[in-house]
Amino acid sequence: MNKKVSFNDTAIAFSHKTDKELAQAHFIFSLMKFQWLVRIGTKLTPLALKWKFPIKSLLRNTIFKIFIGGESLEETKKVLKTLDQYQVKAILDYGAEGKENEESFTKTCEEFISLIHYAGAQSSAPFISIKVTGLARFSFLEKLNIIIKQHPFTLPNPKALTSAEQKELQLLLAKITAIVEAAKQHHIGVLVDAEETWIQDTIDALTFHFAKLYNQEQAVIFNTIQFYRTAAFDLLQESIRLAQEHSFTVGIKMVRGAYMEKERLRAQEYDYLSPIHPTKQATDDAFNKGLAYAIANLEKVHLIIASHNEESNSYATELLAQYGFPQQHPHIHFSQLYGMSDHITFNLAKAGYATSKYLPYGPIDDVVPYLMRRAEENTSVAGQTSRELQLIEQEIKRRKA
Repeated sequence: MNKKVSFNDTAIAFSHKTDKELAQAHFIFSLMKFQWLVRIGTKLTPLALKWKFPIKSLLRNTIFKIFIGGESLEETKKVLKTLDQYQVKAILDYGAEGKENEESFTKTCEEFISLIHYAGAQSSAPFISIKVTGLARFSFLEKLNIIIKQHPFTLPNPKALTSAEQKELQLLLAKITAIVEAAKQHHIGVLVDAEETWIQDTIDALTFHFAKLYNQEQAVIFNTIQFYRTAAFDLLQESIRLAQEHSFTVGIKMVRGAYMEKERLRAQEYDYLSPIHPTKQATDDAFNKGLAYAIANLEKVHLIIASHNEESNSYATELLAQYGFPQQHPHIHFSQLYGMSDHITFNLAKAGYATSKYLPYGPIDDVVPYLMRRAEENTSVAGQTSRELQLIEQEIKRRKA
C-alpha cells in the first residue's frame, strides 16, 4: 500500500550531506536570495572567464560544487556512489554547450555515445539527457519547424528541402540513430530535452520518428513536454494516441518549462499570442491534469515526473495508489535537479519510489551557461530559494540540537 510521503523530513532529505556541505549549500542559496546579485553575477561570470580572470577555483568550490557532478565523467563516480547509497539514481547530462558547426556536432554526438557506454557500466545511471541543438544548427531546426508545423509529428518530405538541407537532415538522423542504437544496446533511456517553441515541433517529430522504431518493447527515447505551454496537454494526448495507434510505448518526461521569459518576449516581438500560460496556477493545474491523464494510461506511457513542486509530486503518489500501482512500477520515475529539492528526491526514495537526480557534468568554462540558468531559475521561481533555505536551516538546527 502506497504511504503518503512527507517532504518535511530534513534528516532524510540531507542525510547524504556532511555538515560542511550543508553549510556550503546554505551560503549559496543565501546569496541567491538577492536578485540584484544574481543579475550581476550571471552577466559578469561569463565575461570574467572569457577575459581569463582567475575565478575558476572560486566557481569550482561554490556554485559548481552544488549543481554539477564534476568536470569529467570520472569525477561523477563519487556523486553516483553517494546517491546510490540512498537508492537515488542519476540522469547524466553532458552540460557543455558546443559551437554551431559540424565538427562540434560530431564531437557532441560522440560524447553522448561515450556517456551511454559509461552509464551502461553503472548500476545507478539508467538515463542520459541530450539536446537536439547540440547536434544540428538552430536555424536549420527552425526551418524544419516551419514545414513540420503543417504536419505535426512528421519529418518533412525531402522535396521541401534544398539538396544541402537534405544532407544536413540525413547527418542529424544518422547522429540520433547512433545514439539510440547505443542506448538500446546498453539498456539506457535517452531523454530528449524540450527547447524553444519555434524549434519544438522539429524535436517532437524527430523523437516520434525514433520512438516508432525503437520503443516497441520498452521506452528507449523520451520526449519532454513543457507544461507551461498552453498546448502541452493536447501534445500529451496526441503522443499517447499515436503510441497506441502505432503500437509502441511512449516515453514522456513532464516538466514545467525553462524558457518562459524568452517565449513571452518573442511573442511580443513578433506579435503573436504567447504560448505560455498566463499564471503559475494555470501551469500547475495543467501539469496536474497531465499527471492524471498520463498515469491513467500508464500501460502505454513510460513517465518521468521531473518536478520541483511538492504538491505535484504528492499528487502523483496519490494517483499511483488510487490505480493500485506499486511504488516501483517500471513505467514511473521521479526526478529533480542535482543540488535542488533534496527534500523531494530523498524522501520519495526512502518511501520506495524510483527517483533520480539530473546530474550535469563538463568543464567549468562549458557548463557556465547551465549554472547561470540555475541561478536565474532559483531567483525567478517564487519561493524556491526561500524554501531551500528554510529546509537547510531546519536541518542545521536539528543537527545542533
